Amino acid sequence: MTQVLAQWQSAVDFAQRGGELLGVVSFAASGALLAVRKNLDIFGMAVLACGCALGGGVIRDLLIGRTPPAAFTDLTYLCAAALTAFAIFFRHPSHRLTRSGLEIFDAIGLGLFCVTGTAIAYAHGTGAPTAALLGMVTAIGGGVIRDVLAGEVPAVLRPDQELYAVPALFGAAATATLLHFGAYRAWSGLLAAAGAITFRLLARRYNWRAPQPRHRPDPQPD
Repeated sequence: MTQVLAQWQSAVDFAQRGGELLGVVSFAASGALLAVRKNLDIFGMAVLACGCALGGGVIRDLLIGRTPPAAFTDLTYLCAAALTAFAIFFRHPSHRLTRSGLEIFDAIGLGLFCVTGTAIAYAHGTGAPTAALLGMVTAIGGGVIRDVLAGEVPAVLRPDQELYAVPALFGAAATATLLHFGAYRAWSGLLAAAGAITFRLLARRYNWRAPQPRHRPDPQPD
C-alpha cells in the first residue's frame, strides 16, 4: 500500500512539474509575442518573456514564505522562458497573426498556472480559500508584469477587456476544492486547467466582460 501511494505521489509531482514548465513556456511565448508587436529588441523580448513566465510564481512564493523563490533556485524555468523568447525572436508569425497567438498562449498559461499555483500554495500549508487566491495571483501576476513593462494598462484592470481574472479564479477554486476533499489527481488538475482555458477563450470569443457601475446623469442646472 505504501509503495502504491509513493507511486501515485510521484505521478502527481511529475504532472505538477510538467504543468509548471508548460505554463512557463506558454506565458514566455505570450510575453515574447507582445515584444514583437512593440518592436522590442532581443533583450526586451527576453525581459518580457521571463517577467511574464516567472513573475506570478515569484509573487506567490514570496507570499507563502518560499524563499528564495523557485525561479531563482531551479534555473530550468528561467532557461525554458529564455529559450522560448529566443525561438520566437528567430521565427515568429506576422504582425497580423501575432495577436491571436498571444491570446492563445496567454490563455494556456493562465489555465495551467492557476492550477499549479493553487496546488503549491496548498502544499505549503495554506487553507483552500487562500490557496485559490494565491493560484489566481500566480496566473495573473505574470501578465500584469508583462503589460506594465510593455507600457500598457494591465488587461486585468481594463474595462474594455474580456474576463481575465475570473477564469483564473474559476480554475483555482476548482483545484482548491479538489485538494480540500482529497480528490486532486493529475487528470483532475488537467481538467480544471482545461476549464479555465476554455472559460478565458470563450470570454474572448463572445466578448464577456465584468459589469461596470452605472453612471448617474449630471443634475441639470435650474
